[in-house]
Amino acid sequence: MHRRLFPRALAALVLVATAATAGTTTATADAPTPAQTRLHATIDAILADSRLDGAQAGVVVVDTTTGRTLYDRNGTRRLVPASNTKLLTSTAAMELLGPGHRFTTDVSADGPRRAGLLSGDLYLRGGGDPTMLAADYDRLAEQVAAAGVRVVTGNLVADDTRYDRTRLGPDWTWDDEPYYYAAQVSALTVAPDTDYDAGTVIVDVAPGTRAGVRPKVSMTPDNGWLRVDNRAETVTGGETTISIEREHGSNTVVVTGQIAVGQATESDWVTVWEPTGYAADVFRTALRRHGVRVLGRTVLGTATPDTARPLARHDSMPLADLMVPFLKLSNNGHAEVLTKELGRVLSGSGTWAAGLAAIGEYVGDAGMDTGTLRQRDGSGLSRRNLIPPAQFVTLLSAVRAEPWFDTWYAALPVAGNTDRLVGGTLRSRMVGTPAANNVHAKTGSLTGASGLSGYVTDADGRLLAFSIVLNNYLTSSVKGLEDQIAIALATYTEKETATTRRTVPTAPDSPRVPEGRECSWVKPALC
Repeated sequence: MHRRLFPRALAALVLVATAATAGTTTATADAPTPAQTRLHATIDAILADSRLDGAQAGVVVVDTTTGRTLYDRNGTRRLVPASNTKLLTSTAAMELLGPGHRFTTDVSADGPRRAGLLSGDLYLRGGGDPTMLAADYDRLAEQVAAAGVRVVTGNLVADDTRYDRTRLGPDWTWDDEPYYYAAQVSALTVAPDTDYDAGTVIVDVAPGTRAGVRPKVSMTPDNGWLRVDNRAETVTGGETTISIEREHGSNTVVVTGQIAVGQATESDWVTVWEPTGYAADVFRTALRRHGVRVLGRTVLGTATPDTARPLARHDSMPLADLMVPFLKLSNNGHAEVLTKELGRVLSGSGTWAAGLAAIGEYVGDAGMDTGTLRQRDGSGLSRRNLIPPAQFVTLLSAVRAEPWFDTWYAALPVAGNTDRLVGGTLRSRMVGTPAANNVHAKTGSLTGASGLSGYVTDADGRLLAFSIVLNNYLTSSVKGLEDQIAIALATYTEKETATTRRTVPTAPDSPRVPEGRECSWVKPALC
């Protein structure tokens, strides 16, 4: 498969291959120019920061035009990449599924129909669409009603069989499970808003009209799948301490703490237990709203029979458009759905194992040495993912030749651009520097693991591919060090003379984010 890539990949390997040994900074194949020597010294000085004492740092920079390595520190060392893993998943999806790929959700009926009565079951079949909103299910229900169905004597069957029933990624930590960035993965799901965090619900807590009463709790979308246990209190003053937690293994959302009269609504995003049932509940409510009654119960996880006749259909946005919320906001759910979709489309198996095999084959054909890395999920939440920085740079260099590259490149976060769906997770970083509106790169954040890999145009107009992966540090954040390196690359020029003096660039402060999380994972969004 994709052997057409082999000659180009081989050329990329020859150009981009590095001669690094673990723990050392190496010279390029040719003698370094004075400008490169100064660049080495600048990056070395940044990596000597005390925040990296006892930590591991891998940094590789390559000129994508010539293939020349401008800097290499531990380029072959396997490091935990966090969300930089999405570079592999997204490029494989663009190549193997195609920019025009869409997810289809449909409704069909099995049984005779007469005068508005369906004597049989109604099937809601999920195609993996992570962008399905309550409004989309409402339109499906409207189509069912428009087809003349008024009463369904059988069951509402929620068909999520396109993918397997493994809901959480391998190796994910148990304490991430209630948080929306680690939502359960299903082929049939719901997103609460246009950030498209499928499998989650927004819980809003507003103060009561007077002290001593319970706050008002509501959910978006409104649903009967989750139950609220409201233990919170409205008070006359003081600090708001509202906590919103879903109990493990259930769909009970416990609200505790206090909120003062007149205070603004507190909101949080929580995952649901079993997204298939959540989607079926939202759809069943929509059917009722459009005058369609289902007399039977809701059945989860049964396949739609071949004899069922279609009634309604919804197609997602094309994959090229999905790349924007996926990469800009570092959406983990999108990464995992795409991984399972790759497995389903290429091998007929909607599993992590099949999807990761497809990703591995593509990135291998693109020049990555898959024998030097390990990928365990699509998003990077797993700490067993291990990828050397040099392999990221190999991939970044190779995909520039793909016909979909411009679309994918535009979907990467852009440093310092305040538009949330342009700047994404880099929206508040490197503002007012030569890297702003220049660096296109994927961020990565786990506790003790951080990464920034992508592209920067230097002062001479050359496109550089770079990867920075930092592990095992104890400080809360090392993002500022990544930014300093990116700024140094944005100002790099070969036109410097031997007497040119360079100083380590400073990076402006960015919003403080809880340790180990991407800024877009903090709601209300910091970026």
